[in-house]
Amino acid sequence: MSTTPPVLAAELAQAWADIQRYHPELPDLAAPESLIGESSSACGAELSFERLLHEAVHGIAAARGVRDTSRAGRYHNRRFLAIAEEMGLDHSDEPHASSGFSLVSLNPEAKKRYRPTIERLQRALKAHSAATAADTKRSFRGPAARHGSSGGGVRVKAVCDCGRNVRVVPSVLAQAPIVCGGCMKPFRIPEVAVSAAAS
Repeated sequence: MSTTPPVLAAELAQAWADIQRYHPELPDLAAPESLIGESSSACGAELSFERLLHEAVHGIAAARGVRDTSRAGRYHNRRFLAIAEEMGLDHSDEPHASSGFSLVSLNPEAKKRYRPTIERLQRALKAHSAATAADTKRSFRGPAARHGSSGGGVRVKAVCDCGRNVRVVPSVLAQAPIVCGGCMKPFRIPEVAVSAAAS
């Protein structure tokens, strides 16, 4: 059985929709494929339902206009933790010096609530990992594999009309718009960044 990135992206979108059933204010996930292979030391490198729920906390914070992180998104503050707890995530320790309350885990009630979703996503992730591991050295997997990054390449700053910004791989932004939760307008890469990346 092989799970290609589009199939895995569909499973991620379905899992996100399952979270939205319990948290209707959660905005839609603009580009689920951007989570595949994404790594972040502050949010956890491994893609899992727990990681997806962590990202959903950021989505709820954006929808509410709550600033839940600082230090370029690395430090997760107590406002992040309060929303995380609402959504079924716990943090048992004191905040980490550099990432704050980012290392959250599913509480027993959330594990029970989302059990079918977790199992379905785990199967898709396992199949995707097996399909990826089955690649031979003769398979071409693009620039991300050549440069040792599964995130898809160099990230540039994308901005929206309200002044917020995100770091994104241009090819991911080209696949579909990523919409700002604050002003509901798409992020765009300023012309300066585009010309600098081309040179």
